[in-house]
Amino acid sequence: MSQASSKSSDEKKLKWWQLSLLGVAGTIGTGYFLGSSLAITIGGPAVVIVYALAALGTYVVFDALARMTSDHPEQGSFRSYAKKAFGAWAGFASGWVYWFSELLIMGSQLTALSIFSRFWFPSVPLWIFAAGYGIVGLCIVFFGNKGFDRVENVLAVIKIAAIIMFLVLAIALLDGWIGGTKYAHKVPMDMASVFPKGAVGLWSAFLFAFYAYGGIEVLGIMSYRLEKPEDAPKAGKVMLISLSAVYVVSIGLALTMVPLSAFNPKESPFVLALSSDHLAFVPHLFNGVLIVAGFSTMTASLYAVTSMMITLAQEGDAPKLFSKKWKKKYPLLALSLIGCGLVGTIIMSLLLPGKVYEYVTTAAGLMLMYNWLFILLSSGRLLKSRTIDVIKRWIGLVLISMAITGTLFHGLSRPGFFISLLLISLIALSDIIVQRKRKKTSSVANTEQGEQKDQADENTPLKGAAFHITGIRKQRNKIK
Repeated sequence: MSQASSKSSDEKKLKWWQLSLLGVAGTIGTGYFLGSSLAITIGGPAVVIVYALAALGTYVVFDALARMTSDHPEQGSFRSYAKKAFGAWAGFASGWVYWFSELLIMGSQLTALSIFSRFWFPSVPLWIFAAGYGIVGLCIVFFGNKGFDRVENVLAVIKIAAIIMFLVLAIALLDGWIGGTKYAHKVPMDMASVFPKGAVGLWSAFLFAFYAYGGIEVLGIMSYRLEKPEDAPKAGKVMLISLSAVYVVSIGLALTMVPLSAFNPKESPFVLALSSDHLAFVPHLFNGVLIVAGFSTMTASLYAVTSMMITLAQEGDAPKLFSKKWKKKYPLLALSLIGCGLVGTIIMSLLLPGKVYEYVTTAAGLMLMYNWLFILLSSGRLLKSRTIDVIKRWIGLVLISMAITGTLFHGLSRPGFFISLLLISLIALSDIIVQRKRKKTSSVANTEQGEQKDQADENTPLKGAAFHITGIRKQRNKIK
C-alpha cells in the first residue's frame, strides 16, 4: 500500500510544459505525416485554414476533459464521465466507440507504414508489410517491455527532430541554398489556386485536419500527473498552439514546394517536398524516420486498445474472458480479439489496395470525433459552466459536426462514413441488449432479496412477543 502511494506521488511531478511536450510528441504521427497529403488532395492549399480551426476544436475538447479530470479524477477518464453524466449505457457506448476508434487508427497506421515501406520496395504487396508490422506490434504488447516508455521518449525526440530537419531543409531549398529541386516553387496566391476544390472541398478535408490532432484524450488522462492540476488547460493551450503552428508552417512550405497535382495519398508531402538531386539521401532518411514515428504511435494505440478491452471486460461491458491473462501476465485473449480486427484491416488492404488508407482513415477519424462528442456532452452535465464555457462547448460541437458531415461530400471519404455508421449501429444494438440483460438480472436479484427478507421476517418473532416472553421468564424467576 505504501509502495502504491509512493508510486502515485512520484507520478504527480509533471510540470505543465513537460505535459505540453509529451502531448506534441505523442500526437504527431501518420495522421500528420501521411494524412495531410490526403487533406491536401481533397481540399487544396486552403487546408491550412481547417488545420487552424481543428486546433481550436481540439483545444475545446481537451479543456473540457482536463477540467473534468481536475474536478473528478477517475481511472476510466472520459468513459467514467460519460457513465456518470448519462448512465451505464453511455459508459458502455463511450468505451466501445473509443475501442473501435483506436482499432481503426491502428489499421490506418499499419496501412501508412506499409505505404512508407513501399517507397523502397514498390513491388511488394501492401498487405505483407501490414501483416509484418502488426505481428511485431502484437508481440511487443504481448511480452511487455519495461523499457518501452524510454523507447517511446526516444522515438518522440526523433519525430520532433524530423520536423525540425524538414523545416530547415525546406527553407534552404526555397532560398536556393540547395539546388536540384524536382519541382518549381510557387506560392498559391489567387482564389482559384488556394481554393481549387471550392468550399465543399475544404469542408470535406476538415476531418483529416482533426485526425492529425488525434490522441488529445490521452493527454487529458495524463493531466492528473501535473504538480498543479489547474495548469492542465494551459498545458493544452501551449501544446495545441505549438502543434497548429508546426502543421500550418510545414504544410504551407510543402504546398509552396510541390504542385497540387503531385500530391497523392500514397506519398508523404514532406518526402515529395525534399526531392532534390543534391539531397538524394534525404527522402530515404526522412522516410525511415516516418516509419519509426508511425510504428511508435501504432504500438501506443495497441497498448491503449488492449488496456481498454481489459477494462471493459472487468467492468462487465465486455465478456469476462477478455479480462483474463495467461499466467496472470499475458493478455492473450484480449490481444487475440484485437488481432482479429487487424486481420480485417490486412484483408481490406489485400482486396482494396488502392483505397484502403482513405476508407480506414476516414472511419478512424469519425469514430474519434464521436468519442470527442461524448466528452463535450459529458462536460455539459458534470461541470459548472460559465457563459464562456457554454460558448466554447458549442464551438467545439459545431466544428466537430462540420468535420463529420463534410465526409459525405467526397467520394474517397464517403465509404468511411458508412463504415462508421455500421460500427455505431452495432455498438448501439449491443448496448441495448446488455442494458436489458442487466435490468432483468437486477430485477430478478431484487425480487429474490425481497423474498428472502420476507421469509426472514416470518421466522423472526415480533418484538412485542419477545418482550412478553422475557417478562414471563422474569416473573417466573421471581416466583421461584
